[in-house]
Amino acid sequence: MFNKNSITVKNIIFLLMVIILIKFFSQITTTVMLFFAAYVFACSLNPLVDKFSTKLSRPMATSIVMSGITLVIFAVVIPLIIIAIKQIEVLLVSLPNQFEAIKNFIYTKQILGRTIVSMIDIPSLLEPVSNFTKELVNQSIAITLNFASALVYLLAMCVITYYFVVDKARIKKGFLLLFPEHIKQKANKIMTSISEKIGSYIIAQITVIAGVGLCVMIPLLVMKVDCAVLLGLLSAILDLIPIVGPTIACIICIFMCYHYGAFILSLVIFFFLLAQWIENNFIRPYVFGKFMDLHPLIIFFALFVTAKFFGVIGVVFAPAIAATIAVLVDELYIKPINRTAE
Repeated sequence: MFNKNSITVKNIIFLLMVIILIKFFSQITTTVMLFFAAYVFACSLNPLVDKFSTKLSRPMATSIVMSGITLVIFAVVIPLIIIAIKQIEVLLVSLPNQFEAIKNFIYTKQILGRTIVSMIDIPSLLEPVSNFTKELVNQSIAITLNFASALVYLLAMCVITYYFVVDKARIKKGFLLLFPEHIKQKANKIMTSISEKIGSYIIAQITVIAGVGLCVMIPLLVMKVDCAVLLGLLSAILDLIPIVGPTIACIICIFMCYHYGAFILSLVIFFFLLAQWIENNFIRPYVFGKFMDLHPLIIFFALFVTAKFFGVIGVVFAPAIAATIAVLVDELYIKPINRTAE
């Protein structure tokens, strides 16, 4: 039963304000996700910055940590990008031969006594491609603007992350002012729990995409496929987008390895699907469960819900969103009702 003392005008007004805020935030999802992403990165950096802050000022410690992590990322990523660029050059040289091989396959390969070209209406297939090309040209300016907008958002996220880390104590103190004195301690505990849970998100995400990249790259290197590093890198990056990303990566793998013959192509597809199966059933659930203390079922549920409401960006940060909601449900509902039962 509800406590009659809790049904007051003040509490009703507060509930209405929460509903209005949720409705307002739903209208500015891009901005909300930008700040949430910055908060996630800040939570990941806070433990390291806290250690440096014992000997340095917090702004200096934050600058050193963010600069150091940026340098480490560039030290790892840039060599891979250089190798990938060289492999792209090799691919461009062999591209005409690959197109010719695919063309010959379509025109000469027979299935049940009929060639593939006689079974497919080529003009009807080329028409959508032609329309897509025209649309792509027409939208080239918009694509350029969207790319520029993405860079602006990335820069803005870095700045917001910096201030989240530097002014950690000040922001936390200001947020706690929104709560009555008798629940400030509980609000502080919830904020700390959320920060600790999602603080490991970045480590977990890097571990997952690195695992996928290696699972694709290593077998291709063993089979001496020319573009092994490029394919592994693309698979890792595209894996950030569930379902759609791996599908695109698989199509790229098929196209780039077609000229090696049916046996090698079959092995490439097998190892790619095996990598996705290992990731979806073992790496992703285990890593996110271990680092963020979340059951795999919660993570899968969060992926579907965030895809529905927040699109691709929401899917990328689904585990962090799930961790936040799990802490709130645990602290505000599960623990109180269990204490009451006891």
